[in-house]
Amino acid sequence: MARAQDGDRVAYHALLTGIAPYVRAIAQRHLGRGEDAEDAVQEILLVVHDIRHTYERGRPFKPWLGTIAARRCVDLLRRRARRAAHEADADDALDRLPAASPGPDEATAQRDDGRAVRAAVDGLAPKQRQAVRLLHLEELSLGEASARSRQSTGALKVACHRALKTLRHALAGKGDPHG
Repeated sequence: MARAQDGDRVAYHALLTGIAPYVRAIAQRHLGRGEDAEDAVQEILLVVHDIRHTYERGRPFKPWLGTIAARRCVDLLRRRARRAAHEADADDALDRLPAASPGPDEATAQRDDGRAVRAAVDGLAPKQRQAVRLLHLEELSLGEASARSRQSTGALKVACHRALKTLRHALAGKGDPHG
């Protein structure tokens, strides 16, 4: 890893090839054998690539890698659980929908509300907008969003909190029940 951090491409390729079986074993332990584990291996290797600069020379590499792989698998399990919960909620919501589609006035109001929300999100400061998109629209975990945005989880939490506060104020009086 130290040679890879120094820019040695051959060492970096050998590192990624060499760690794949270890990462695969961790993924299979958490996610079982199959596509989910293989997808996790690829995602873990991408995370290692993105955060390789955080590895401290002189410290054991395997625990660093194992922690990253295990946490990534846990994040994937959480995302899977959230999706399942959303799908169940969506199924329940579909059962509660009225048989008739919304009238023209309601459809126009919904479209206008959607535009207002998009405009409000677009009007946020860049880091706040990124935090809202990653955490709420893409439903990434804090760890995933942190890796993608290259911000600490604390900075993401602060940016998201400020963004939601700004959005509440921006949307107050536009049908926002929390405003």
